[in-house]
Amino acid sequence: MSGRALITRPREDAQGLARALEARGLEVQLEPLLDIVLRQGIALPLDGVQGFLATSANGVRALAANGAPRDLPLWAVGAATADCAKALGFSIVDRAGGDVSALADLVMDRVDPGAGALLHAAGSALAGDLSGMLGAQGITVRRLTLYDARPVEAFSPALIAALDADAMGLALFFSPRTAATFARLMDVAGRGDACRAISAYALSRAVAERLAVLPWRQVRIAREPDQAALLAVIDADRGQ
Repeated sequence: MSGRALITRPREDAQGLARALEARGLEVQLEPLLDIVLRQGIALPLDGVQGFLATSANGVRALAANGAPRDLPLWAVGAATADCAKALGFSIVDRAGGDVSALADLVMDRVDPGAGALLHAAGSALAGDLSGMLGAQGITVRRLTLYDARPVEAFSPALIAALDADAMGLALFFSPRTAATFARLMDVAGRGDACRAISAYALSRAVAERLAVLPWRQVRIAREPDQAALLAVIDADRGQ
């Protein structure tokens, strides 16, 4: 597998992935397709709350930016979100297997519904109905929008140049929204045929479905919805 590796994640989430790819001998090009804007100065409704729900690292960052107490338990959707919480000082962190359904299962297994509500640090666009799944089991969820994820309106000149030069060998996608944004901007830029030489790596089947409108060389899906599993697919394809 030759060519650069395109990372489409928000810049805050891309650094560790970039290092992992560079350690594998791949050249990396960052092209964040979502701009993350934290909402600050929010008084968190903590009365009667027994802990936090975080479905992304951005939710954790937003909690921290708004003064969330670090000694309340935090249930994270996956490893990257849990690592972010620990790095920001949250002392009681439990994690699920990488998607909202797995997080709901974890919480239903570990949480006493009578001990208080859970505060979900959410973005303005939601993936999955976490509140509905937990509410059906008697667990009260207070969903609070603490950040916005805004799709960019055009590719950077650097990415257009790389596509025109057939310099990209693989592209990584971590969310359906990012994948859909990429597909839309490829159409706007009139560069769809460039995908014929690019292998797409999707975190989940839902992500892959949003990529299906483009003529990729191949679309590969991680066995589990986390970064380590996605890197494992890349390693296998590269014979590592």
